Amino acid sequence: MGRVLALLYERLGAASEEAGMREERRRLLQHASGEVLEIGAGTGLNLPLYPPAVTRVVAAEPDPHMTRRLRRKAREAPVPVELISAPAEAVPLADGSLDTVVGTLVLCTVDEPAVVLAEIARLLRPEGRYLFLEHVRAHEAGLARWQDRLAPLWGVIEGGCHPNRATLATLRASPLTVSEVHEGRIPKAVPLVRPLITGVAER
Repeated sequence: MGRVLALLYERLGAASEEAGMREERRRLLQHASGEVLEIGAGTGLNLPLYPPAVTRVVAAEPDPHMTRRLRRKAREAPVPVELISAPAEAVPLADGSLDTVVGTLVLCTVDEPAVVLAEIARLLRPEGRYLFLEHVRAHEAGLARWQDRLAPLWGVIEGGCHPNRATLATLRASPLTVSEVHEGRIPKAVPLVRPLITGVAER
């Protein structure tokens, strides 16, 4: 399943990327600077978008099938990129060693989002930033009920993705402080994963 998902990942999201998601990523990454960790780096969609203020990106991706594609993009990135095989819950880097952590469409797939956020807080320097872009549980009760009903099937199809997570509440309950958040929609996505949040949380 991992091999198939890695193969199709960019194709399945291409329409959304072209319709505005790439610009959402670009806007978010303008907040990145210094030493950066990207968790769940996937196939490397963010790598071409990092600004000159970034001195290095450590791209963490535990899936070997995704990593094969990630490696190709790392060679062409505008900033130095180091690849590591590590889950977001346990990154082998020192406490307080990073200026920025980036996570895009990651907290929907991890087993324990709260554990991931605690790990991010551990890794960030004082006043460091976590930049997030996540699809989330819908405000509309009807759509939220469908997210709940279809979550088990969706998880099988989409490699463990949970479409019904209240991610903003989890962020606000974490050791991080949410300083900026914007709500929107993923263009040309199925309704199940259309509600979107982007923003910044600080150490």
